[in-house]
Amino acid sequence: MKFKTLDNLNVKNKTVLLRADLNSEISKGKVILSDRITETAKTIQELKDKDAKIVILAHQSRPGKKDFTNLEQHAKLLSKYTKVKFVPGIINQKAIQEIQNLKPKEAVLLDNIRNLKEEFSPSTKTKLVQTLAPLANIYINDAFSASHRKQTSIVSFPKVLPSAIGRTMQKELESLEKLSKMKNAIFILGGSKMDNLLLMKKRKVLTCGVYGHMCLIAKNYKLGAQEKYLKKEIKNYEEEIKTLKKLVLGARTPMDLAVKANSKRKELSIEEFPSKHEVFDIGAKTIKLYKKQIKHADAIFMKGTAGCTEDKKFQKGTKELLKAIAKSKAHSVLSGGHTSTALKKFKINKKKFDYVSLSGGALVFYLTGKRLPGLDALIKKRS
Repeated sequence: MKFKTLDNLNVKNKTVLLRADLNSEISKGKVILSDRITETAKTIQELKDKDAKIVILAHQSRPGKKDFTNLEQHAKLLSKYTKVKFVPGIINQKAIQEIQNLKPKEAVLLDNIRNLKEEFSPSTKTKLVQTLAPLANIYINDAFSASHRKQTSIVSFPKVLPSAIGRTMQKELESLEKLSKMKNAIFILGGSKMDNLLLMKKRKVLTCGVYGHMCLIAKNYKLGAQEKYLKKEIKNYEEEIKTLKKLVLGARTPMDLAVKANSKRKELSIEEFPSKHEVFDIGAKTIKLYKKQIKHADAIFMKGTAGCTEDKKFQKGTKELLKAIAKSKAHSVLSGGHTSTALKKFKINKKKFDYVSLSGGALVFYLTGKRLPGLDALIKKRS
């Protein structure tokens, strides 16, 4: 590990500025408890156990989005695991006073960092850094999932404060480093996010989900109704297909797919397409083939689901693949919010996997060798 961790720091009686990622799903105005919140609570508790004073910086969504809100509910959810006080401000007098009054083993969560426009214009000269840095002794970045963003709370504080990574980031990096070093690794790429294509080069790839449908079209298969659906739903559809055509030849694509016909599951081989029915899952032949690949792999990475897990009729592909990975002896890493939700839905023990990632874009960047500004800032500070 090339970064300083909590093991390398003396935080006793020190004020620690902790950048966490608490960004979670919000349903009907209610923040849903996420792994990001529970994992951050562990880092906070460890800092408390070491007699630190903790000031937490975090975000929820971004300005203009429906789920952009304050962090009061996040503080209440954190407090189920370790007591955290919410402060309705970031660099106002109330926040400054709360930080100055902190005692060892106490933690405050400042409001949504993205309320400040200067968060998006990184500089050590911002009021954010000028106000908070003098109040802190140490900066800890525990938000790997936000570290591909060049934002003030991610890249500017390491320039002016002794810095390290938190436990959540440490676990993420250690797991991804191990995955990247293993030769016989398979990448199961599903869901609907097109950033999957960054992971296609020089890897053994099995595709599924909406992403798998796009790969089939890139291989010149005609899917009918599903193709019409994708043209409406996928941004820059034609460009994505054009890019995939250059990458998809070595990737495995589904042999059969499950469609919704008269509200029932019906499986069709690829040769039976185009179909007037939309696609919602992979079929039995594909599941069998992919499970065989999983059984013989030394490492497995799965990102996104194989089908529409909201509908019981189309949960089979995702459920079977996750169960196969759980039984495998391979080093396994899962990524994506829908994948984590599926684990809970199917009651598959999270401990059966080596790591369930909390990241999306940052993880893809890291695995493809792209620079992460948040990590670069920590390295440059040490050099």
